[in-house]
Amino acid sequence: RRAVWSDVARFLRVDFPAVCYRTRWWWTGAAVFFLVLAFGMGGFIATSPEAQLAAAPPEVVRQLVEEDFENYYSSAPAQDFAARVFTNNAYVAAQAIVFGVLLGLPVLFVLSLNALNAAVAGGLMVANDRAGLFFGLILPHGLLELTAVFVACGLGLKLGWTVVDPGGRTRSRALAEEGRSLIAGALGLALVLFVSGIIEAFVTPSPLPTWARVGIGVLAEVLFLAYVFGPGRKAVRAGRTGDLVSDLRGDVRPVAA
Repeated sequence: RRAVWSDVARFLRVDFPAVCYRTRWWWTGAAVFFLVLAFGMGGFIATSPEAQLAAAPPEVVRQLVEEDFENYYSSAPAQDFAARVFTNNAYVAAQAIVFGVLLGLPVLFVLSLNALNAAVAGGLMVANDRAGLFFGLILPHGLLELTAVFVACGLGLKLGWTVVDPGGRTRSRALAEEGRSLIAGALGLALVLFVSGIIEAFVTPSPLPTWARVGIGVLAEVLFLAYVFGPGRKAVRAGRTGDLVSDLRGDVRPVAA
């Protein structure tokens, strides 16, 4: 039992942050792609009456901005809502990771689809003077949640690129190593999405003032990034990759990071 807990501690302290740090440029690119798309389309919808009409009939928009968007976060008991949110987010993240083997192209589709959904909701809310409500409800959980999705997409894109360029390894070995690292990333992201689901279920719809709810979301995001760029960077410099098999047998070497 002691060995099991030691392995869990090492995974959380070394392997998972190493995976996140090693793929940082991939998921940073995914984040930029998503944000440019979401804000670009959202801004267009917010300023174009024609786009708003194309997005939804006026009565549907009115229902969304006046009731449905806010009520969604209290539509079920918090524990049930948290479970539902976690399941949905884990499914999206799993899609992004698994699709990576198809050269990463479906990952861009997953990102685009989620950016479109955010853009439509955000654009309609902003167009109807509900920008404060929109961001006040999205930011508490959305910062950490979206970061987890971006990391998942980054892992998928990295795996897809490994098919194209194995990086001096045989393709089979490269895919095996990256695949094992990907599994470590998926396990860690499940924990991150669990935390974001708890925030979405218990903090987002809470009676706390907006600044407090958003502050909790910002704190969670800062802690995660500090975790990735602190222990993660240290682990990668020590030669860790998140490949549990290679790391356990000691097949590591210090690298520049």
